[in-house]
Amino acid sequence: MIESEIRLLLQSIAIQTRKRYTQALREIGLHIGQELALAHLWEQDGITQSQLKHKTGSEASTISNMLRKLEQDEIIYRKPDDTDHRISNVYLTEKGRQLEEPVHRIWREHEETMFSGMMPEELLLMRRMLLQMKENLVEEE
Repeated sequence: MIESEIRLLLQSIAIQTRKRYTQALREIGLHIGQELALAHLWEQDGITQSQLKHKTGSEASTISNMLRKLEQDEIIYRKPDDTDHRISNVYLTEKGRQLEEPVHRIWREHEETMFSGMMPEELLLMRRMLLQMKENLVEEE
């Protein structure tokens, strides 16, 4: 069936993407997944640990472990909220800010490779179909 073939293709693309990102991110001192958390901090530095968990779709323990490692690597730091000390706000260090360009370069290079030979109309159609697939899956939750 065509659906099975599409599912297998999507899985293969996800696996290949993860492999490429793992290797490229390792070269700049990051682990897969950390760049997604950093991307949210590049957009809004100082968000709470809970907001970051929600934005990345991670489990609390996963985001806590990730932030601990990023803190050890001096990429981020956490500070208790000024009004509620039970809440931790997450901030980028200068080292964390300097990773934005290399991560964006990695993403751009991957996109260029992955979408090579595709016309803008095809990309628009693909986006529409992928959005529908995502919506279908979110509705099931």
